[in-house]
Amino acid sequence: MWPAHGTLWCHLVSDTSYEELHEFAKRVPLPRRGFDIDHYDVPASLHSRVVALGANEVSAKEVVHLLRGAGLRVKHIDRDSVRPVRRREFLVAEWAKLPEITRVSLRGNQVNDWARLGEELITRWNEAHRSYHNEKHLEDVLFSLDQLGTRGERIQPVTLLSAWFHDAVYQGQPTDEHASAELAVSSLSHFDFGSAVLQQVSEYIIATSPTESPKSVDPGLAQLLDADLAIFAAGESRYQQYAEAVRGEYAHIATEDFSKARAGILNQYLEQPRIYRTESAHEIWESRARDNLAREISQLQSNFKN
Repeated sequence: MWPAHGTLWCHLVSDTSYEELHEFAKRVPLPRRGFDIDHYDVPASLHSRVVALGANEVSAKEVVHLLRGAGLRVKHIDRDSVRPVRRREFLVAEWAKLPEITRVSLRGNQVNDWARLGEELITRWNEAHRSYHNEKHLEDVLFSLDQLGTRGERIQPVTLLSAWFHDAVYQGQPTDEHASAELAVSSLSHFDFGSAVLQQVSEYIIATSPTESPKSVDPGLAQLLDADLAIFAAGESRYQQYAEAVRGEYAHIATEDFSKARAGILNQYLEQPRIYRTESAHEIWESRARDNLAREISQLQSNFKN
């Protein structure tokens, strides 16, 4: 009954637990990005599949009643304060799953060491000087990889590792990606990943730099590069927030200088035959990304002096 993005949507909830809700969503599959505090947004095209998998059709009032009864309802007034809590819960859970996904065994104190490393990384992603390259960006990249997975992409474990470290060092300098790669190698070398994996993680992270042109792009790197640029295809309001956050990280640069440099970078993406390398990303993000970039470039050009 909720119109948005050219279709209608319904809400999928659990009357038992969020864990049950997430497990059910994986079976559909629904992207984790579709989870909104206490429910999943389900497009009309997937409604019949969700019901066929066992969901019960109920009214909007019943949805609210069931959530309240299960203690899972989040009031509208509380949503903004709960959102960062949900984000942190998601990140902690995703980090905890990585050893199993990457088939690395943690022995003895390594379990605590792994948890501690995750905490250190999340602390880095929340440094005060970050306005865009923060934990929300990390969440967006992980969400985007998950979304590609729901479209049939086999997300590589090394891609997930690289995602966590790709902006772990961020000072707005050309050396940031190299520093992040060094941090990843030094941190992960304490666990049994092997030199080949560490080398691949390092290469993936360095390749995310706008100034890098990797000689070859394998499927795992293509996934990371696409997820890192998925923000280009955000909805108009979210894209505007992104553009403002990027400007905030370069507040020390004069408006005209920033606008010219930023427009030049964005134009480079538009001049490419395609922004996204994987077929899934190209299909779902390319058109909207080009519209967003063209609109921002037009806004930036208004800051140029004649």
